[in-house]
Amino acid sequence: MSRLSTTCLMTIALLASPAVSFAQEAPSATIAFSGGSVAAGVGYTWGNGTLLFKGKPYPFTVSGLSVVDIGIDRIDGAGTVYNLKNPADAAGTYFAAGAGATIAGGGSVAVLENQNGVIVHFHSKTSGLKLNLAASGIVVTLK
Repeated sequence: MSRLSTTCLMTIALLASPAVSFAQEAPSATIAFSGGSVAAGVGYTWGNGTLLFKGKPYPFTVSGLSVVDIGIDRIDGAGTVYNLKNPADAAGTYFAAGAGATIAGGGSVAVLENQNGVIVHFHSKTSGLKLNLAASGIVVTLK
C-alpha cells in the first residue's frame, strides 16, 4: 500500500472515531452541500446547502477559513446531523480537527461540531488537489 493511501486511511479512521459514539443514536436531520474552496496558505471555503429537519427543507450558506491549505477544490457532499432540536441551532461556527488529503476525484470525511452542540458527520466528493494540514472552521448561516 502506498504511503499516501496509508495516510488517507489513518486520517479517515481518526476523523470517523467520534462517529462510533453516535452509531446507536438516530440522526436528527440530514444535509446536502455543494461549493468550493481555493487556497494558497490560508484558504477560503464557500457554498450552499439544505438542511432537512422533520421533513422540511432549510436552505443555508457556508463560508469559512482554513489554515495551511494548498489547491483548488470543488466540494459536493452530504451528512447526518445529531443533537438538533431546533433548526436555528444548526447555524453557527463548526470546527473539525485533523489532517487530510484530496487528490483528483477523491473524497473526505469529517466530524464537525458547533457552539450549540450540533454534530454533523459529513462526507464529501471533491475534485482538484488540496492538502489540509490544520484545524479549520466554517460558518453556517440559515437563509
